[in-house]
Amino acid sequence: MAKLYFHYSTMNAGKSTLLLQAAYNYRERGMVPYLITAQLDHRAGRGRIASRIGIDAEADTFTAGEDMFAKIAARQAEGPMACVFIDEAQFLSHAQVWHLARAVDDLKVPVMCYGLRTDFLGNLFPGSSALLALADEMREARTICHCGKKATMVVRKDAAGRVLIGGAQVQVGGNETYVALCRRHWREETGDAAPFGPL
Repeated sequence: MAKLYFHYSTMNAGKSTLLLQAAYNYRERGMVPYLITAQLDHRAGRGRIASRIGIDAEADTFTAGEDMFAKIAARQAEGPMACVFIDEAQFLSHAQVWHLARAVDDLKVPVMCYGLRTDFLGNLFPGSSALLALADEMREARTICHCGKKATMVVRKDAAGRVLIGGAQVQVGGNETYVALCRRHWREETGDAAPFGPL
């Protein structure tokens, strides 16, 4: 039975690695996965999903406002497609997550989304919020804070290494920009200033 899955975590937990491994497992069994990533994230090159451990794969891309149901239906009409994998799912809109739910229900294809749950201010991304509401199954990919506790938050740093407590929700970056922390250390780093000011 097809389902909508949401694999979520903070930065540097290996979400892309998990996606690429799962897609490889499909290919190894003679099935064809359909990989999609956000067009705005081109750190690995346009239309590529890459992992920090050095593996990558070609992928289609999605843009803001694009009809994801129509995209998946068009791909399905081209030939066999066993599963849809979506990287950077936090960048989906609420409507696009509903498109994915329709694809699962009406096209009967499993859709596996991988993305961040919250931004550097501790707020849900629109795509993540919708996935938390609509996904049939959710799985957390875990990473650790420097203290050894599970990291659930992330801070954004500027070029000088200073923690930022304001700015646009979306800023593509990697280890040079973001650091995963437990909630206590996130609060210490931000001075309890984000997102509502001192508590």
